[in-house]
Amino acid sequence: MFHIDSVAGNISNLVLENQPLRISKAQKRRDKKAALEKEREERIAEAEVENLTGARHVESEKLAQILAARQLEIKQIPSDGHCMYRAIEDQLKERDCTLTVAALRSRTADYMHSHVEDFLPFLTNPNTGEVYTPEEFGKYCDDTVNTAAWGGQLELRALSHVLRTPIEIIQADSPPIVVGEEYPKKPLILVYMRHAYGLGEHYNSVTRLVHTAAGNCS
Repeated sequence: MFHIDSVAGNISNLVLENQPLRISKAQKRRDKKAALEKEREERIAEAEVENLTGARHVESEKLAQILAARQLEIKQIPSDGHCMYRAIEDQLKERDCTLTVAALRSRTADYMHSHVEDFLPFLTNPNTGEVYTPEEFGKYCDDTVNTAAWGGQLELRALSHVLRTPIEIIQADSPPIVVGEEYPKKPLILVYMRHAYGLGEHYNSVTRLVHTAAGNCS
């Protein structure tokens, strides 16, 4: 009898040992979290390599050298669709002129509305390739006021007339562009970046370069 019970126990243990281990839901969650964290760390590592060797880093280095030669450095502006207007707003503050982003957008649109012939030929429908109709141009101007529509050279040209001030746009791989050269004031200075963010083009402001003096430890 003892022998039969012993054999039965051994068989029971054998069956249990051969069954696959069941992973608890909590363990599955921990494993998934660990896998996601590992993937995140890998992406961060790849991004750091890209930042040190990629187009963004190269562009930033070139711009830093160009600006340093003029005793300037980049002043970061948020990438939120309003960057060009925010950069202009920042430059105007340096001259004790307070105009909000909303005010700059409104004045830009008003100027473009009243000078259609200066802007309409340069705007085309991305779907058809045709020049904007008057209705499409009207919507474009309305979007300038009411949305975070990105501003570019056309809007900068309009702003140079609104402010009666030249605006200089510094780039890494091309000579600076100046709009509103007919006005005698000192230009507002913006930095145009092609590779600043994943979304692409971006405008920053500038500020005076701060030189950090080395301490004398002798």
